[in-house]
Amino acid sequence: MSTLPFSKISEPVNALLVAVGLVTVAALTTPGVSGQTRLILEILLAGIWAVYVLQLIETLIVHRTRAVRDRVPEIAVDLLAVLVPLAAFLFVGGRDQSLYCAIWLLKPLRGSTFFRLLGRVLSKEARNLLGVTSIFGIVLFGAALAAYIIERDVQPDKFGSIPLAMWWAVVTLSTTGYGDEIPQSFAGRVLAGLVMMSGIGIFALWAGILATGFYEEVRRQDFVRNWQLVAAVPLFQKLGSAALIEIVRALRPRIVPAGAVICRKGDTGDQMYFIVEGRVTVATPHPVELGSGSFFGEMALISGEPRSATVSAATEVSLLSLYSADFQMLSSSSPEIADIIRKTALERRGTTPKA
Repeated sequence: MSTLPFSKISEPVNALLVAVGLVTVAALTTPGVSGQTRLILEILLAGIWAVYVLQLIETLIVHRTRAVRDRVPEIAVDLLAVLVPLAAFLFVGGRDQSLYCAIWLLKPLRGSTFFRLLGRVLSKEARNLLGVTSIFGIVLFGAALAAYIIERDVQPDKFGSIPLAMWWAVVTLSTTGYGDEIPQSFAGRVLAGLVMMSGIGIFALWAGILATGFYEEVRRQDFVRNWQLVAAVPLFQKLGSAALIEIVRALRPRIVPAGAVICRKGDTGDQMYFIVEGRVTVATPHPVELGSGSFFGEMALISGEPRSATVSAATEVSLLSLYSADFQMLSSSSPEIADIIRKTALERRGTTPKA
């Protein structure tokens, strides 16, 4: 089924619409905006809203054959982007109608891979994050209690109760330090220093947990993608799981656009290439075209000789690169893999390898 006009919006255009809409909302709150200017800005908001209506229709109707659970984030965001401004127009009077278009802040969440990645990281690291949050709460209340005891007689207007001291504890533990509440006693200042150092440590723990979670998740995704690419190469399809893991660790994925030169004749051969998708042209006296599952550059890698031909991408090509240093490490850890590459390379040259 074909898509509706203007309904399938790319991410950059979607981001531009959000930016224009939010700037328009901000402009409408500026004092002194004339009636004609206000009308133009409101028409601009109505136009953006109309585009979002088309996008919602596309989500609900054109792709109705897809599983609903796969479209829940998009459907939810598209519904809110349309219904919240509509409800404001129907039921909210005065100058605040346009403010409800700020719901478009959620549009970047629509189909965003980053937020899905963030959700998986938060889900996997929830226990650790909650543990650090518990420590934060304990230190926060303890700091407020200690500040109340130390400073309540010196500054009763600022530290006369634990709830009052809690504000000081929050800004000090977060190392923000607005300066509106400052301990006057020596003990209070020592307490403030300890609280600030505790805050640095707690936020460092939060950052470390999230950074580690992102790294592990991205590494897992890369491993799965590279595994799929390696498994698609016929040369490796008979290898076991352990050997494939070694290959995945050694190979580097690369995308080459059509027409680009991959390697030139006479260059130093520091890597060989495996074609996963696409086609390449080998510039020999009788040009040869290689497709998916083929590989090239192996002799320069094995013997160290310069490249014997120039290879360019006939179409966009998905490649896996094996560098010389990785090949040497692979030869040491998994001799059978290196042996397969050597034998295949020699057979392509018409040489029968000795056992």
